[in-house]
Amino acid sequence: MTASKTNSVKDLNPAIIKKFAADFRGKIVLPNDVIFDETRKVFNAMIDKHPGMFAICKEASEVTAAINFARENNLLVAIRGGGHNGGGLGLCDDGLVIDLSGIKFVKVNTADNTVKVGGGNIWREVDQVTHSFGLAIPSGIISTTGVGGLTLGGGVGYLARKHGLTIDNLLEAEMVLADGSMVTVNAKQNTDLFWAIRGGGGNFGIVTSFKFQAHPLTSVYGGPMLWPIEKTEEIMAWYHDFLQKAPDELNGFFATLIIPGPPFPEHLHFKKFCGIVWCYSGNLNHVKEVFAPILAMNPLFENLGEMPYPAMQTLFDGLYPPGLQWYWRADFFNELGAELRKQHLTFGYKIPTLLSQMHLYPINGAASRVKKDETAWAYRDANYAGVIVGVDPDSANKTQITTWCKDYWKALHPYSSGGAYSNFMMDEGQARIEASYKHNYKRLSEIKKVYDPHNFFSVNQNILPN
Repeated sequence: MTASKTNSVKDLNPAIIKKFAADFRGKIVLPNDVIFDETRKVFNAMIDKHPGMFAICKEASEVTAAINFARENNLLVAIRGGGHNGGGLGLCDDGLVIDLSGIKFVKVNTADNTVKVGGGNIWREVDQVTHSFGLAIPSGIISTTGVGGLTLGGGVGYLARKHGLTIDNLLEAEMVLADGSMVTVNAKQNTDLFWAIRGGGGNFGIVTSFKFQAHPLTSVYGGPMLWPIEKTEEIMAWYHDFLQKAPDELNGFFATLIIPGPPFPEHLHFKKFCGIVWCYSGNLNHVKEVFAPILAMNPLFENLGEMPYPAMQTLFDGLYPPGLQWYWRADFFNELGAELRKQHLTFGYKIPTLLSQMHLYPINGAASRVKKDETAWAYRDANYAGVIVGVDPDSANKTQITTWCKDYWKALHPYSSGGAYSNFMMDEGQARIEASYKHNYKRLSEIKKVYDPHNFFSVNQNILPN
């Protein structure tokens, strides 16, 4: 049976809080502190939660201390890494936020091209270091994303078709469990936990360090390519057929969007398009032949070129800084059939704001060659992780972007595979979580019962202990 967290930090005896703050080696931030409102900000400005306390950690022992304090005082706990989670699951109201932003390091071992990374790092910090060694780790598409959240949810990005998901490149992790103990998980130690954290999110403990397999990569060739929105059905059908036969080194996510302004040319501004953002990580001597059939589709605009891999990872950072309003809905898809394509065109015409978009991220190629029960990630047979994002700087447009996302998702869902990439999910209910782990949910629930029987780690896409 799951225990409830009955206490609020504000209800605790002030002496208890004072003693914890005095003993804690990291930084404590409370609601009456000048920096509290700034500290509680996350990437998605639609999230407006008021924690009772932040415990900002610099090392694993401080994580243990924070966990023990919360458990002994029956506090609700949220874990914040990069603060990018769409649903705001790095925060909680009235409880304790264990913030990992001080646990940062990137250590490269050139003998085997492995990289050890802190639980509080963001991907930009990792890419900068690995690039200097001519290496890259598969991650996402926005460099300000946290390493921890993206990895534990799976990790979909530009290198997924070539090198798999981020979890497919995870070799080891160091964790603090709900009882405060520290463990190492890998293919030989605590193998059940190692299986569970590769896609199971933050349900099983707090990861303070990750060890990844990196791959030789310095430059890629890619960039955006656009067609008028009315060509959505045609280009999407071509894209699906083309990508099934394309080399693993070629990746490209499909989008419907509005060009919001610079750095795109002025004649494109405020118009609706369908597009593909390409990333080719193969031999750059083969670029011409790889892109010949793509250019034959006569895009209205393209800006392709060679660039360092970290530049590819930061292409959209400027368009999506922290502090915008976000609402997300998502699904996995196997096919992009005629009825589905028709809905994409319909809702592409209805994009409500300049920054709102729909993306389809390919997860075939290397990502699909991992067995469906080899990691907690269940949708190895899907071709795409789809996401609809309503985005705007103005909170007055919250209802508009949220309604568009929900209506779009309802129209697409009948053609989906049933579940969604957990990193793209909002608070959508237990049935939706179970659908997103399908055949792996039972095993995840059993592991949860062993390591977190009282559901201490519950502010997440929650797997209930069974």
